[in-house]
Amino acid sequence: MTVYEELVARGLIAQVTDEEEIKELINTGKAIFYIGFDPTADSLHVGHFMALCLMKRLQMAGNKPIALIGGGTGMIGDPSGRSDMRQMMTSETIQHNCDCFKAQMSKFIDFSDGKALMVNNADWLMELNYIDVLREVGPHFSVNRMLTAECYKQRMEKGLSFLEFNYMIMQSYDFYALFQKYGCNMQFGGDDQWSNMLGGTELIRRKLGKDAYAMTITLLLNSEGKKMGKTQSGAVWLDPNKTSPFDFYQYWRNVADADVLKCIRMLTFLPLEEINQMDGWEGAQLNTAKEILAFELTKMVHGEAEAKRAQDAAKALFSSGNAADMPSVTLTAEAFTEGTIDILGLLVTSGLAASRSEARRAVEQGGVSMDGEKITDIKTAYTPDAFTEGAVLKKGKKNFRKILM
Repeated sequence: MTVYEELVARGLIAQVTDEEEIKELINTGKAIFYIGFDPTADSLHVGHFMALCLMKRLQMAGNKPIALIGGGTGMIGDPSGRSDMRQMMTSETIQHNCDCFKAQMSKFIDFSDGKALMVNNADWLMELNYIDVLREVGPHFSVNRMLTAECYKQRMEKGLSFLEFNYMIMQSYDFYALFQKYGCNMQFGGDDQWSNMLGGTELIRRKLGKDAYAMTITLLLNSEGKKMGKTQSGAVWLDPNKTSPFDFYQYWRNVADADVLKCIRMLTFLPLEEINQMDGWEGAQLNTAKEILAFELTKMVHGEAEAKRAQDAAKALFSSGNAADMPSVTLTAEAFTEGTIDILGLLVTSGLAASRSEARRAVEQGGVSMDGEKITDIKTAYTPDAFTEGAVLKKGKKNFRKILM
């Protein structure tokens, strides 16, 4: 099986242009490809997993990845799949986030000796002259065609600003700049980026001729992959200070039955032959598959030792209702009002609920317990001495916190 055939078999490819040329480049290790990352936080999250794993797969086959940080496009709104404008950031914040990204990406991608690059599109976008853009880039874009793009249709009803309208042009220019500077001949992105990516391919061919190599591939379910990084209480981060290895493991251990084999195919590096043997698994076997998924991905991000600790802690937790390595929260004096904290405040403070209203629903639905005792009264309150030796707060079947003072 060729490299490209394996990408297809793993469910990673949705649409392509010039498939034969793409196969040739990927299979012979001649692809110099980029994937874009928004520097909107100081950590990547699990929604980036598909892109990171793809970059690792292709680099292992001899291809060269370019991680493009959107420091320039981050200064304007991105309408792709969004109904609101992104927040603008300072250059210092963007650089800090870039540094954090590279440290995390290095667990997947080898940046040594020029085997991969990380570049910031602010390096060329911030230097562009408006008149030059109008003269050199503007003629290659049809406004009528741009307005048919799905990313703009979603914004038209609420109002699409001229600021946001320029995003497709900026992203297209990225591919052109990367082609010129680094010989980048391929771009990957999610289904929601298809129109923007085609714009980049077209710009290269119009300015440099039809013989210029410029390929586009979109990742199947990448839009869904972005949603993987969200839970009721926020994002699942790759930074262990934001999401502990235990919580990271538990996130993947709790994926839906219908998604577990799909995730194993797309995100792990287990042989396809081994994964295909799991196709008929059901019931308790699916729980085993979830444990495999959780262990493999936790090992990839946090190392084998942490993955083993998380796995052992999870097994101990479900066998005895307690575990030394479960996530813990240490309460401060400020958490108490007149010497007590009620169950709703405790759920919010511990991170098991995003709001008091969410906490109230969890209690009223019978999904909350403290040290194995179900809590049914939303007015239940605790004094500090209840937590001097630690107490286990549970929400639902699989979400735990050890509460300490």
